[in-house]
Amino acid sequence: MRFEHLLQVTDPGNPVVPAMSRDELWRGLLLRVESPQEFPLGPDRCESQPGRDADERRRSIHFGALRFDDTVRLEPQRRIDFDPDPHEGAMPVRLSITIEEPSPGALFLRFVYSADDDPAAAADRALQGYREQAWLELDRDMLRALRAWQQEGRL
Repeated sequence: MRFEHLLQVTDPGNPVVPAMSRDELWRGLLLRVESPQEFPLGPDRCESQPGRDADERRRSIHFGALRFDDTVRLEPQRRIDFDPDPHEGAMPVRLSITIEEPSPGALFLRFVYSADDDPAAAADRALQGYREQAWLELDRDMLRALRAWQQEGRL
């Protein structure tokens, strides 16, 4: 399974789209790593600790009584990879968020959701469209939160 989409963050040719620097965008993405509970529909809490090196984090994410663990790998100013640990009853879905800048000042975020195909999960394919729509809306909400926090001076 693979789902990919692109969100435009800035458009230097359109004054209606607020400007955001790559540094501000990166700081906002780091908030998604360290404090996902601050985002719309985020978890109740997140515990994070350093991983094996400076560009890796281990997290425990809590949604009520449910707990999910993952490893997050950072390529500073460029990319974040979320790699969930296997969890009973849930298909682990990896997420990569990449900052793209096809021309100076034109920032985009590329989101790639992926999971190993499981023949036993064929029935889940019927739900895939709903998952993809939910992920798209979640990512749009994240970008809206980043824009609001930028306006407040948090980034």
